[in-house]
Amino acid sequence: MPVTIKDIARIANVSTTTVSKIVNNKIDDIGDATVAKVRKIIKEENYTPNRLARSMVLKKTKTVGLIIPDVQNPYFTKLVRGAEDAANERGYNIFFCNTDDDLDKEISYMNMLIEKQVDGIVLAGASHRDKKREKEYKLSIPVVVVDRDVNFTNIAGEISIDNLQGAYDALNHLISLGHTEIIYISGSLGIKPTTERLEGYKKAHVDHGLVYKEENIFFGDYSSEFGEQIVAEVVKNKAATGIFCGNDMIALGVIKGLTRRGYKIPEDISVVGFDDISLASLMTPELTTIRQPSYAIGSKAINTLIDLVEKKKVDAEKLVLKTELVIRETTSRRRK
Repeated sequence: MPVTIKDIARIANVSTTTVSKIVNNKIDDIGDATVAKVRKIIKEENYTPNRLARSMVLKKTKTVGLIIPDVQNPYFTKLVRGAEDAANERGYNIFFCNTDDDLDKEISYMNMLIEKQVDGIVLAGASHRDKKREKEYKLSIPVVVVDRDVNFTNIAGEISIDNLQGAYDALNHLISLGHTEIIYISGSLGIKPTTERLEGYKKAHVDHGLVYKEENIFFGDYSSEFGEQIVAEVVKNKAATGIFCGNDMIALGVIKGLTRRGYKIPEDISVVGFDDISLASLMTPELTTIRQPSYAIGSKAINTLIDLVEKKKVDAEKLVLKTELVIRETTSRRRK
């Protein structure tokens, strides 16, 4: 039979209350010798606290949910790793949910996680939103949003990056190399990263006295497949010598599509991505991109959520992290 808290108390010759306090690290009024003795017995007896009983007493399950839209996107892989490491450090377990970028699945997973009595949720929302439906949804636990905006009320925190500045830096780099006709290829226009990066693209044009052209903007989804497919439209603009992609996956597809059509990168066309996924430095040529701290986003989101759960923070938190231009091999000076 498994060892119980009563067994530990009997062996240590202390009360079950004392053992419970030590298990929950509430040891301010317990002597060091007693703490050491009980912990030694717990280890020797391979005692594992009953999580269900603890959650009933503490009204906490020490579990959180993490909902992401695309588990295959390397950006979210890094984010998940950061979240998992942070949760482990804080003694929490995580339920991972992948929505396939579908709002119905997102809400279904939120209901499931709440039924499982998680203490809170970190949410990277699906691309396509339903404002009316979300406004009617009542959140009963803290939710921290990452990467994308959502319409749920009472969001407890938000962790994002300076998308506008990141895009501006990408355009500024291309313009500094002499490129003046620059294409922007990105995901759905309805989500925060796309719209804010578009604003950075526009601002760079204004600041450098360049003409902004709607026909140089292409929206689709954040996949390499879209990047490769849209090249057929992009190459119709013979004056374009630079391409800014909304993420690295699009950039990988764009480079593949251009190469198949006989274009040399960066000799004929310079390409900049966004994210700095691991593939960016492994491909040939290596991808110039905007690095965003995806691991830190996941870590900070979980720590913010747990602080809210544990009442270390009670006010809504909004953090905006900086990006960094990483210059590699897919950009060069425009040919005369």
